[in-house]
Amino acid sequence: MFITKRKMSFIAICSILMAVNVQAQSKHPADTAKVKPADTTRKPPVVPPTIKPYKEVITADMKSSRGFITVHQKDDKFFFEVPNNILGRDILIVSRVSKASAEMRNGSSGYAGDQIGETVYRFEKGPNKKLFLRRIFYLEYESDSTQPLFAGVQKNNVLAISAAFPVAAYKPDSSATVVDVTEFLNSDNDVLYFQKKQFKDRAGMGAQQNDRSYIDYVHSYASNVEIHAVKTYAAGMNPTASNYTVELNSSLVLLPATPMQPRLFDQRVGYFITGHRDFEANAQGVEDKIYAVRWKLEPKPEDVEKYKRGELVEPAKPIVFYIDPVTPKKWVPYLIQGVNDWQKAFEKAGFKNAIYAREAPSKEEDSTWSIDDATHSAIIYRPSVIANAMGPSVADPRSGEIIESHIFWYHNVMTLLSSWYMAQCGAVDTNALHLQLNDSLMGTLIRFVSSHEVGHTLGLRHNFGSSSTVPVEKLRDKAWVEAHGHTPSIMDYARFNYVAQPEDHISEKGLFPRINDYDNWAIQWGYTWRPEFKNEFDEQKALVKIASDSLAKNHRLWFGSEVSFTDYRCQNEDLSDDVVKAGEYGIKNLKRLMPNLMKWSTVANEDFEKPFDMYKTLYSQFNLYLGHATNIVGSIERTDKVGAQSGAVYEATSYEKQKNAVQFLARNVFTTPLWLKNDDMLNKTSTNFPTEVNQMQNNIITALLSRNRMGRMLWMEQNNEAGKKAYTLSEMLQDLNRAIFTEVYAGKSVDVYRRGLQKAYVSRILQQVFTQVNDGDISTMVVPFGYNYVNSDAYALLRDNLNQILTLVKQAKAGAVDKYTRLHLQDLENRITTKFNAEKKG
Repeated sequence: MFITKRKMSFIAICSILMAVNVQAQSKHPADTAKVKPADTTRKPPVVPPTIKPYKEVITADMKSSRGFITVHQKDDKFFFEVPNNILGRDILIVSRVSKASAEMRNGSSGYAGDQIGETVYRFEKGPNKKLFLRRIFYLEYESDSTQPLFAGVQKNNVLAISAAFPVAAYKPDSSATVVDVTEFLNSDNDVLYFQKKQFKDRAGMGAQQNDRSYIDYVHSYASNVEIHAVKTYAAGMNPTASNYTVELNSSLVLLPATPMQPRLFDQRVGYFITGHRDFEANAQGVEDKIYAVRWKLEPKPEDVEKYKRGELVEPAKPIVFYIDPVTPKKWVPYLIQGVNDWQKAFEKAGFKNAIYAREAPSKEEDSTWSIDDATHSAIIYRPSVIANAMGPSVADPRSGEIIESHIFWYHNVMTLLSSWYMAQCGAVDTNALHLQLNDSLMGTLIRFVSSHEVGHTLGLRHNFGSSSTVPVEKLRDKAWVEAHGHTPSIMDYARFNYVAQPEDHISEKGLFPRINDYDNWAIQWGYTWRPEFKNEFDEQKALVKIASDSLAKNHRLWFGSEVSFTDYRCQNEDLSDDVVKAGEYGIKNLKRLMPNLMKWSTVANEDFEKPFDMYKTLYSQFNLYLGHATNIVGSIERTDKVGAQSGAVYEATSYEKQKNAVQFLARNVFTTPLWLKNDDMLNKTSTNFPTEVNQMQNNIITALLSRNRMGRMLWMEQNNEAGKKAYTLSEMLQDLNRAIFTEVYAGKSVDVYRRGLQKAYVSRILQQVFTQVNDGDISTMVVPFGYNYVNSDAYALLRDNLNQILTLVKQAKAGAVDKYTRLHLQDLENRITTKFNAEKKG
């Protein structure tokens, strides 16, 4: 559930700034003789504005807020005094919802803190005594004007002028330009407020209502300007509201004149990325410069030599998170500790006290402090039914330097945490078996989620592969798992140690996730200051070797991407190097919990909604274990490498693992999981248990027989390494036949659960045989493993399997031992023959 703002399919975000001023020229009809004197349709010629003396525009009775832009205000009029020394400088404008309307909510969006824009702009002088604001779109970018292609890149990337301001006055010493921004601030523009139309559409907002909208304040600081506006919008497409009133905050953040030296991305270390397209790096082509996203940490000037000697020093500018003042006080210490827990990791990079959290200052302590200020990082607490938390960040697109972050903490995430802990650890920790966990336990759960989200704000992506490096039996070894943890990364989705059994007597230390080996290493890779390298390219050579050497020595440092969808090692919610065996241990614990579920979750004066929620949690956990095993079948393991490393990048998962996974499914889901049938629970709800079980089985069959998966299995068979046995599609079909039609082969009665299973299996095969188009199962994400399904062997193998099933049911029908079995077999025969006969007629 912990998600991040940035998309993992993003490979190169690039942009270029243009220094060319584009002057629009008015075109008028050449023949004006036909225009009558009284004709008023012609636009008057452009008349440059009258520039008044500074003192006539900026009067003594104005309030002024001085910063990198000085803001002058009188009543409802606002002026920007823009110094010449920031013309052409990059200004990052970050827009957020400061206070939201309950009627604008849409899922997890529509809350205070929502980011509604993040774009770079520049002020520049224009013609006709105007000041322009130009949008800078980093797609194709060349910063070095000495390079031959610099002019060519600029020529083909003219960037939009987003706003034009007539010059009202010049500062007496000519060092700054004064412009009236009143109309600009009050308008519903896409520079300051909803920078993209989809943000407003998502909230169902229509046009701004000017008579009910106003500017609350504009404050200026050394490196940022904060604009706070109250805006009322028509309801637009929302039929339940007539209008919305919201408060919006726009931060104009002056980016460094000289960008931080970037660190080139290494796909073996999981960082978020930014970058641009480079035309100079390759004389015969185009390359993408991809940078890791990270904070700028450097020692104080007086500590540089200490740092070089290996002494721990404090950074010149530490990473500070403020806790939202609306956060319930009892959770504040745990959120703070979740941030501070990263201090040890930064010591690996040579810095002490590099990151910490503190409570936001009160108005009495600092009347100018605002949580909306884009130079402040914060943990925002949201009173919401959404069970989630997320940690986005704002970064300089030129270098990847993180400017700030707002972590969103949704109140109802605590419900999710207690449900997870109950299902995964309730069999070994009775403290989990309460509808309300004690504050100490809940606080500890909050602490680990806080650390996970902070990890994202430090630039770290999910490492879904981390837990796959841990031997499954070590998770039951009390001494080992309490010392080393059940996953090497807090950035994994490995919530709790569900492998641990009651007899193992493992404490919370061996059950909970923690900042661990991979996290320490990734921070060391990303944040060690390396002044010995004059540029990112020299630095990259050293860092690539460091990563290669580290990975060769310690497999626990392996990064498995959350977008490696075809690699079973990179799943969420799984544990260990053997997810099948881990799943068996997990199911044992679920079976221990199920019989006593009603006893501890029923409340005497309430209905059975809460016990049923707990039941659904156990049911969902069981489905996770089934999914982990399913994803082994057809899995292709991806291990990213550089040219100096030996071995394959893509390898088929072993025959034994895939075969074992299908056998696991045969034991645990194709054999009816009657242990889930808690009669005491089910007779108090309207749940149809046979239908629910059949849907579960149908989901597994649908996943196993997806065209995506079958295509990968064919690839494995046809590209098999010498001497390595492949688990083929043909063998999987035979294994499924034996597991699903066990009674039919034996001439025994088929019960209601198994009849539903067999129908689901036959229906899925019929669908794949007689739907001869590439359906949604084919995904570009599996390239080069995707197949043209209709032209592949899968189609013929499935047809052959249908004929085998048809022969089987015909033979078994005559000896059926009861009416329901006979009718069921007849039905299967009819389904298959009807499709074959229709095909012949067609």
